[in-house]
Amino acid sequence: MAEEKRRFIQEFVPGKQLTLSHVIANPDRDLLEKLGIQESGALGIMTLTPSETVIIAGDLATKAANVRIGFLDRFTGSFVIVGSVSEVEMALIEINRFLEENLGYTGSKITKS
Repeated sequence: MAEEKRRFIQEFVPGKQLTLSHVIANPDRDLLEKLGIQESGALGIMTLTPSETVIIAGDLATKAANVRIGFLDRFTGSFVIVGSVSEVEMALIEINRFLEENLGYTGSKITKS
C-alpha cells in the first residue's frame, strides 16, 4: 500500500493585523529549553501580518519595556519577547496601540495563561 502524501499550504490574507497577542506567565522550564530561551518570568507571543511587521514590533517592544527578543521571523510574522510578566504585558499593549493608531492595523485582544 502506497504511503499517502499530504500537502500543507500556508497563506496569509492581505491586510494589516495582529492575529495573536498572548502572555505566558511563568513558562515551564522545558518549554523555554525547547525554544532555546534562558529562564524568564514571561513570554510574549505575537503573530503579525504582513510578516515584516515583526521588525517594527521588535523595535517598539524593546523601547517600551525592559524585554528581550526571544525570536523574530520576518518571513512568518512570528515574534516572541521575554521578560517579567508586567514588562511583557506593557510591551504587547504598546505594540497593539502603536500599530492600531499610527499604521491602521487591526489589533488583537491580549490573552494570558
